[in-house]
Amino acid sequence: MGNKGGSEAWAFIKQVVAGRWFSVFAGLIMMIGNGTTYVFPTYSKVIKTQFDYSQTQINTLGFAKDLGSNIGIIAGLLAEVTPTWVLFIIGAFQNFTGFFLIWLSITARIAKPKFWQMFILVCLGTNSSNWANTAIMVTSVRNFPDRRGIILGLLKGYVGIGGAIISQLYLAIYGHNDPSNLVLLFAWLPSLLILILFPSIRPIRIRKHPDELKVFYQLLYVSILLAIFILFLTIAQKQVVFSQAGYVGGASFVVCLLCVPILIACREELLLYKLNKQTAAPSVALSMLHQNPPTLPTSADSEIPEISPSCCPNIWNKPERGEDFTILQAVFSKDMALICLATFSGCGSSLAAIDNLGQVGESLGYSQRAIGILVSWVSIFNFFGRVFSGFISETLMTKYKLPRPLTFAFAFLITCVGQLFIAYPFPGSLYLAAIIIGFGFGAQNPMLFAVISEMFGLKRYSTLFNCGQLAAPFGSYILNVDVVGKLYDMEALRELLAAATLFGAVVMFVLAYRTREFYKRDVYKNFNEEIWIPQTEMEFYRLDNKKNIED
Repeated sequence: MGNKGGSEAWAFIKQVVAGRWFSVFAGLIMMIGNGTTYVFPTYSKVIKTQFDYSQTQINTLGFAKDLGSNIGIIAGLLAEVTPTWVLFIIGAFQNFTGFFLIWLSITARIAKPKFWQMFILVCLGTNSSNWANTAIMVTSVRNFPDRRGIILGLLKGYVGIGGAIISQLYLAIYGHNDPSNLVLLFAWLPSLLILILFPSIRPIRIRKHPDELKVFYQLLYVSILLAIFILFLTIAQKQVVFSQAGYVGGASFVVCLLCVPILIACREELLLYKLNKQTAAPSVALSMLHQNPPTLPTSADSEIPEISPSCCPNIWNKPERGEDFTILQAVFSKDMALICLATFSGCGSSLAAIDNLGQVGESLGYSQRAIGILVSWVSIFNFFGRVFSGFISETLMTKYKLPRPLTFAFAFLITCVGQLFIAYPFPGSLYLAAIIIGFGFGAQNPMLFAVISEMFGLKRYSTLFNCGQLAAPFGSYILNVDVVGKLYDMEALRELLAAATLFGAVVMFVLAYRTREFYKRDVYKNFNEEIWIPQTEMEFYRLDNKKNIED
């Protein structure tokens, strides 16, 4: 009897770890490591002080950060022809190498690097996020094709809040006396998380069940609770000087909240486990659990991008929106041109505003502790923007048939309001700016990736979404270095950022108008698979499980 119970427990544990919901949990945790990008205003001050860089040089390093975190085309192309574990290993190695060398340089453990060398190190460290980002996002969208807006919102939300989470872990582990240790944490923590969790990220073929959306909402509620706790924790840290034990206590509670999705995964897999035992023998149940959904391309199905004599003529012979485009067909389409133009202008100006928030705070007399709070708030509200835009835009699209680019345009308008608070400051205006810009920029992010997947299909998605996001760092560079950097040194106007974001909104309104008929259709018609668990049966097992718990 004991052996049977032990074998059943082991079988259940294996099912949990191999399941889609644990894969979602693993993806969320690894995405936290990608949030290092949004803590640049904090550690850039250490670099500026240590190497006596000018503001223009710091802005150039900000461009290196943006460039590195957005150049994922190589990762996208490699994802077409290799298994996901290759991307994770490359990303973990690159992350540790880049940030560890930065830490060695700012702590004078190696010779002072030349400026171009520091540019490469920043670019190398931040570029590492693209490898895990590509593997997690592509796999998750393929595992949940008709919930892509929601899953992208959650995943990118944890990137947004990742900076605030890592900042709390830094305070708990190292204290607040030496900011250079924050860079050391960047080096080892994300790499360690990847090496532990990457086996869980893989295509999992399983029929959906009717309560799938409820599970996503439960994950959303847990995530909101996490963000609210960190928000109030940072407010408390602004008002009161925390002891080391206080930092450890706060970070411990954050870690506990991060583990709640495991409980949700266990509950869902327990229902499936009981259902399989009742309906079939284990071998049959396993095959039923992993049935293939209708045609859904994966990395394994994809070949190296085709090159044939007819390739060039086919560039102009494009399929209908929503079908699978080739890379060149998508890149040379009017829709992609509008997406890239809006991203260049709107997302680029948003990045420029975030990168300069710390410097603007200094010029307006904000304390270093206040600037640290601003950076954390950008990260926290970045999270809120990402998760809410994923859920809200998905609801507006599926229920009311509103084009997702329309929601994208409103995200630009929200960001524009925050940038006006920077252009025309008043006491406390930067706190409002941090909240609004963080939320607006966060809302832009998942919608960019969702729109690309909806218009150009999933077959070349790993490459196409990396092409789309590449426009942001170039927009940031032009505004950050050639405009904002020079104007900041001259204490000149910053409303140009708001104007650039407004232009991005106008471009996205044009795209929404062009695609209005497309979004009136069922965008997910190719993924409407038959539900293999009847609603009544699912409810029966939920009630039965609840009764067993109460007994």
